[in-house]
Amino acid sequence: MIELNHRPRRNRRSEAIRSMVTETRLHPENLITPFFLVDGKKIREEISSMPGVFRYSIDEAILEAKSCMQLGLRNFILFPAVAEKLKDKYATYSYDKNCFYLKAISKFKKEMPECTVITDVAMDPYSSDGHDGIYDNGVILNDETLEVLGKMAVAQAKAGADIIGPSDMMDGRVGYIREELDDAGYSDVSIMSYTAKYASCFYGPFRDALDSAPKHGNKLSYQMHPANRREALVEAEADEMEGADFLMVKPALAYLDIISDLRKNSSLPVVAYNVSGEYSMIKASARQGWINEQAAMIEVLTAIKRAGADIIITYFAQDFARYYHSKP
Repeated sequence: MIELNHRPRRNRRSEAIRSMVTETRLHPENLITPFFLVDGKKIREEISSMPGVFRYSIDEAILEAKSCMQLGLRNFILFPAVAEKLKDKYATYSYDKNCFYLKAISKFKKEMPECTVITDVAMDPYSSDGHDGIYDNGVILNDETLEVLGKMAVAQAKAGADIIGPSDMMDGRVGYIREELDDAGYSDVSIMSYTAKYASCFYGPFRDALDSAPKHGNKLSYQMHPANRREALVEAEADEMEGADFLMVKPALAYLDIISDLRKNSSLPVVAYNVSGEYSMIKASARQGWINEQAAMIEVLTAIKRAGADIIITYFAQDFARYYHSKP
């Protein structure tokens, strides 16, 4: 008989032992549920490229969020789908007191004060050019954009947001927003910075959901090049120095090394965005019968957590929570 001192399989011998030595654990409290919002009432539209994900009017979103709360999902990130007629070059609707998105933030906090409302700060949902910054003859104006982002962030904080999420990738935006929030009396509002947001092909279904694709050019001059790794640490250091409370990596699956790097080099909570294209690939493959959807969901979320993410934004949040609570 072969003599082996070390037999790792002994720790895999039964379900009880495997559970006892599990290194990475997922819990609904570590997930953030995205919501796509539209103006109006009684609206619940499934997004064709994201099966199981909907655009909601505020009233329907509140009902859905309350069902999430019952599953232990208390953290929500909100995205607005804005009518084209309300868009302009400077995204002025984003901080207009009549903006339905600001009303949604207030409604979420009024109906569910114990939930966490995370917002999106970027010009593209409100911009007639579809860019995250002010577009001028093929160039994105960085510093001029910061003024718009500051107004947007303060308006969202005033509406009741718990965490502001700048997703624009402009230089210096975290520091500018932090100063604007503090000056306006919102020093207790956190900033979840999209620290390493890559120019990825996996955003397609999201842009379909919001109709926010660029009208001209692309986003390569401000979102990060997918080939770059060290650059993420430069962005993370800047965000920390400027006052970020959370660091985010987006997308997640193709950037597990970036998640790991941020985890090793920062003490701040690391967030990973399991984006629309990653979600839709699994849904589409499962519908073809090529993979087991539930198993793929669990494996993907586990991989993101194992890489170092403390928090995961995912369209699978409700599916995972239902699975989690159904376990014996």
